[in-house]
Order: sequence, then structure tokens, then C-alpha cells
Amino acid sequence: MKLVLDTNVLVAGLRSRRGASNPLLVAGFRRRFVWCCSVPLFYEYEEVLNRADFLLDTGVTRKEMAGFLDDIAASVTPVGIDFQWRPQLGDPDDEMVLEAAINCSGIIVTHNARDFRDVPARFGLTLLSPGEALRRITT
Repeated sequence: MKLVLDTNVLVAGLRSRRGASNPLLVAGFRRRFVWCCSVPLFYEYEEVLNRADFLLDTGVTRKEMAGFLDDIAASVTPVGIDFQWRPQLGDPDDEMVLEAAINCSGIIVTHNARDFRDVPARFGLTLLSPGEALRRITT
């Protein structure tokens, strides 16, 4: 199964071990699913996860975050952007998630399904919460 993880899933997974986001990240590192990521989406991961307030909130150092991002880079399957489909959504950051999913025919995993509205369905894509995605890969 190919999954494209919205940045909010990484944020939630690092903030807490409760909920589905953290075990979903662990499953990604263990290659229980194909974690698809484009270069623009990875840069968004990097930018958001290195924000000073996020690092302070999580107690993670910049060096530790660099190692975590290296682990992500080693775990993801790169997605080339053959076609840009922008604009489709109100938030440019969500556009990167949608674009990666379109170009790899993957499932979008997000905490903010309402931000995507019905747009993924227009492209034949599925949108799941982290909990739904985790159930699918563990059954």
C-alpha cells in the first residue's frame, strides 16, 4: 500500500505516542507500507519539524531532528512530479500532499480531511485518517 503522509501526521507522531500517528510512523520506518514523498513535501517536513517552537515543545534538539529527517529520507520512496495540478486546494502546503499522491497513485493520510474536501476523489484517490491507515496496514 502506498501512503503519502501529511506533515500534520509527523507532527502528531512526534508530539505523542498516543493515537495512531506515532505507530504509523514506526510502521513507515519498518517498511510496512510504501511511504511516498516528493522533494517539495520533504522540504515541508523539514521546515515544519525544525521550527523552534516545535523543537521546544517536543524537547528534540536540531541534531536529533536532523537524524530523524535522515531516517525519513532513507525510508521514503521518492515521487517525481510529472504533472503539477495546482491550484486545487486552499492551502499551498496541502497541494504538495495532493500532488505527491496523484503522481504515485497513493493514499493521502491526514488529520485534516476537511482541508482536502472532495478533491482527492476527483483524482481517484483515497483519503484516510492515521487510525484508518494504521488499521489497513495491520490487518
